[in-house]
Amino acid sequence: MDWRRSLSIALVYVGTVVGAGFASGREIVEFFSKYGFSGMIGIFFSGCLFMYFGRKIMILSIRIRAKNFDEFNRFLFGPALAPLVTFIQFLMLIGVTSVMLSGTAAVFEEQLRLPGAAGLLLTVLLAGAVITMGKRGVVFVNGMVVPLLVLFSFSLLWKSAEFGDFPGKVFSFDGFRISALNSAVAYAAFNIALAQGVLVPAAAEIGDVRTVKLGGLLGGAILTAVMLASHFVLVQLPDPASFQIPMGAVIGRLAGSFYFLYILVIYGEILTTIIGNVYGLERFLQTHFPGGKRRLGLFIFFSCLLLSLIPYGTLLGFLYPLFGYVSLIYFLFLLLRGKRQGE
Repeated sequence: MDWRRSLSIALVYVGTVVGAGFASGREIVEFFSKYGFSGMIGIFFSGCLFMYFGRKIMILSIRIRAKNFDEFNRFLFGPALAPLVTFIQFLMLIGVTSVMLSGTAAVFEEQLRLPGAAGLLLTVLLAGAVITMGKRGVVFVNGMVVPLLVLFSFSLLWKSAEFGDFPGKVFSFDGFRISALNSAVAYAAFNIALAQGVLVPAAAEIGDVRTVKLGGLLGGAILTAVMLASHFVLVQLPDPASFQIPMGAVIGRLAGSFYFLYILVIYGEILTTIIGNVYGLERFLQTHFPGGKRRLGLFIFFSCLLLSLIPYGTLLGFLYPLFGYVSLIYFLFLLLRGKRQGE
């Protein structure tokens, strides 16, 4: 077992899951913090799912020798259902990547007062350069961004603990709500099913069960810690659900000096999500359209750029719930098929 490679898997896992919605605090509020104390329990439950299913996907990938999410889906769902699931997953990876590209333009325009086109161009160039380096490039970028995310999250937690009734707001018990667990499952299911795109090829390259098992556990543990830190910070707001960018509101009130670090974290999280998604898409397309990495990468980025420039909220509004249901079914199949493989 290689500890360094386990850590690299963990960082890639975290970097693929987190994105603009996570950095803004909106995802944490919508799925956890709005439930108060129950939301904290939901985070622990969601974290357990991240640890369990993350490692399970990678272990099964090695045992069945799957090299991309399509081959993994064929194992899980069989030849009849797999093409439909793969098609939905392909659309979601393209869609989420397009949203993240739009997010880079917004960061440059709204936060840095620079042209959005410059943000798009810089992001495509950076992500393209990383992906041409293969897994080493993906690991390198996540190795820089994820520790920065952890540092930012816990620095902000430490700062927020100095203000107001911190323990009272964090541990105030207002009754347990079962809907918090439903929300935790939905959050984990959606993100794990998307992370499959990068976890499967990463596990295939490493090829050691003990290494990926530890990587999945570490990745889930880091995600749990960062989600908890963000939750503890966000519940300090009087009504976190009323803010479009809750984390921005916290920084404005408590730690204005963290502003530029916050912008860097947002951009870094967007970049790692784009890289993880495109890496998974490229590995999938290579099996169906053999060709150079650059050619496939250009095709993926061009498709995502086109989508990022047109309004497609209706399409995503339909696909997100659909993919959510598919993700829950995905969990069930993963449990059943995993048992047959002795995992």
